[in-house]
Amino acid sequence: MRRDIQQVLERWGTWARDNNTGIDWSPIAAGFKGLLPLRPSMRPSCSDEDGRSIDNCVSQLQKVRQPEELSLIIAYYVKGYSKRAIARRRRVDERLIRAKLLIAEGFIDGCLSLLAVRLDMDPEVKMYSPQKSEKRISAVRKKFVNMI
Repeated sequence: MRRDIQQVLERWGTWARDNNTGIDWSPIAAGFKGLLPLRPSMRPSCSDEDGRSIDNCVSQLQKVRQPEELSLIIAYYVKGYSKRAIARRRRVDERLIRAKLLIAEGFIDGCLSLLAVRLDMDPEVKMYSPQKSEKRISAVRKKFVNMI
């Protein structure tokens, strides 16, 4: 069974935004940290242990894959931009953003699977049987190849 990586990344994004992991961005200008009160998000988050595990896999995007995929993950899951807004800002087709996000999500999911990471949130996130998710991923790959 595979976990729903989008739910996992949504929780990680909330955790990263609230805890400022510092992978790629800083929400507060230098010298102003501590002056503003912390506003925890009302969205579900993950534990610190889960957050650090996912952080390690997300940071591998920059090393192993393309840095653009990391910036898409940060923009969508941490900063909360819509896929349409990201596409508009980059002046590309929204389908291309969706395809690249799916590839990045697949890489992170594969990284977590390869490392056999057990997340505290596993009982709470939706699980998929391999057949359904593999069909969905292969369909997306075909569309992405046709777009390039």
